[in-house]
Amino acid sequence: MLSTMFRRVSQEGRRLSAASITGRCLSSKVVGDYTVVDHEYDAVVVGAGGSGLRAAMGLSEAGFKTACITKLFPTRSHTVAAQGGINAALGNMSKDDWRWHMYDTVKGSDWLGDQDAIHYMCREAPKAVLELEEFGMPFSRTEDGKIYQRAFGGQSLEFGKGGQAHRCAAAADRTGHAMLHTLYGRSLAFDTTYFIEYFALDLIMNEEGACVGVIALNMEDGTIHRIRAKNTVLATGGSGRTYFSCTSAHTCTGDGNAMAMRVGLSNQDNEFVQFHPTGIYGAGCLMTEGCRGEGGMLRNSEGERFMERYAPNAKDLASRDVVSRAITMEIREGRGVGPKKDHIYLHLDHLPADLLAERLPGISETAAIFAGVDVTKEPIPVLPTVHYNMGGIPTNHFGEVIRTKFDSDGNFANDETVPGLFAAGEAACASVHGANRLGANSLLDIVVFGRACALRIADISKPGEKQAELASDAGFQSIEDLDHLRFKKGSLSTAEIRGDMQHVMQRNAAVYRTAELLLEGKHEIDRVVDSFDEVEVTDKSLVWNTDLIETLELRNLLSCASTTMYGAENRKESRGAHAREDFTTRNDEEWMKHTLAYFDGKRTKLAYRPVHYFTLDENECKTVPPMARVY
Repeated sequence: MLSTMFRRVSQEGRRLSAASITGRCLSSKVVGDYTVVDHEYDAVVVGAGGSGLRAAMGLSEAGFKTACITKLFPTRSHTVAAQGGINAALGNMSKDDWRWHMYDTVKGSDWLGDQDAIHYMCREAPKAVLELEEFGMPFSRTEDGKIYQRAFGGQSLEFGKGGQAHRCAAAADRTGHAMLHTLYGRSLAFDTTYFIEYFALDLIMNEEGACVGVIALNMEDGTIHRIRAKNTVLATGGSGRTYFSCTSAHTCTGDGNAMAMRVGLSNQDNEFVQFHPTGIYGAGCLMTEGCRGEGGMLRNSEGERFMERYAPNAKDLASRDVVSRAITMEIREGRGVGPKKDHIYLHLDHLPADLLAERLPGISETAAIFAGVDVTKEPIPVLPTVHYNMGGIPTNHFGEVIRTKFDSDGNFANDETVPGLFAAGEAACASVHGANRLGANSLLDIVVFGRACALRIADISKPGEKQAELASDAGFQSIEDLDHLRFKKGSLSTAEIRGDMQHVMQRNAAVYRTAELLLEGKHEIDRVVDSFDEVEVTDKSLVWNTDLIETLELRNLLSCASTTMYGAENRKESRGAHAREDFTTRNDEEWMKHTLAYFDGKRTKLAYRPVHYFTLDENECKTVPPMARVY
């Protein structure tokens, strides 16, 4: 098939000569329609959101020749959309301790989180936030000049016994925007080569199972770039676009997750999908948890502050999965608002207008644009909306990707690291979020583990180390797959298949799940995956072919959707964001374990590995034992 491709001369595409390729490269050659350019770096980072930028910056700072591949300009990465803040036990508003933060995170994870990784993240949190401050991040300030910290869901003092914690360091309600611009500006101080608007196609693996680089498509001119690197960091973000209604950008298509699965690696705990309680009804735009942290409250059609019934202590600041289920129950029981009684009101109209202007300016603007609401006078119509993927590529607390080995009976044997491969951020699963992420732990996750990847690479590698030559045909399977998608004939458009997938996920793997819905969902998602055989790309060119890029993204989304549905159907319990009406309780005896999902391009296979029920140092921080999770 390759030979056929190599003989074909495209009528639509234009062939670029090696002389037209700019940037540092080793060589270039023409393969059929495609110009293939080879590069060599010490490290390559895929993705330029918070975790990707922090990893690239740390690597360049340590002297590594570093490349960063991104399909978007860095400041358009989805980190820019984060609103509420970043958790760290700074103690600026009251006494605080990172061990209390760890307890809240373990509890929030519903005991599916790995406590060694949670230990590491919460311990490093104050250092990470103060580092951002040193980089120039414009945090909001208290009257005495300290970083302002607001209340956020699931955060407590004194191991849940001391009331609400104010632990969420914020830059008004645009914290992600402030962080991303700060990190990008800081990264420009170091010698990182950015491959901007390049789409990563696949990992390049050697015969020993080590990752030796990445192959990518330059969207601007259609050239193919093979980047050989001793260390590769996947920081490609989540896969929220598997669902119809979500707060994720259209670019959140699980690219790194699918790249890992295409080389035989697993995704972990993909069935745990967080529904944010407050997306704008009809639009899905995020209304940050910071709204409730600043004193906002949810009310039903009777005007009742109903969260007092579901979470008597934390009320509106209970964990996100708890609030999302409460809203769903209110609507089911007929207490929703609006003509169809199918949503709930978020009230900010009782708060002072000057406080809203200072602390929630972006929310006020977004509500006016997408809901037609003046937040100083009217409530905001909201509904739970897909927001975050707790699952991802399994890693240890250093960011090293894990490959799990099984015995002859299929039982867990041991974990091994994949040489040369790292992952961080929403694409990864360390697992610090377990079955449910606490608000404001995501921005913390990306900077702590982006930094951890850079530190680990500096520990185990040296700048300029000699690398083995790539096989002459390394990555050519990716070019064959690309060529096949460009020219194949079919009866379905990318948009039709994507819409079908999103509606199946929205209907069959929502806030509440049942055996019937999930079993139907498995059959339906299999049907959608099979329908990808009928996709046809209408634009056959290589230059700015958005139809082709969206088709490649859809291929990635389908693997994430299939592994999510299969994992959810097989997990016979309710834990965190995975709420089953037929198995309503958590079952630690049988299900305190991580799901590993493998996707072969058509179907998902499942396996399991144990949760890390230990910390890095019991003398520094005790393991948190399982208990009833109430707020």
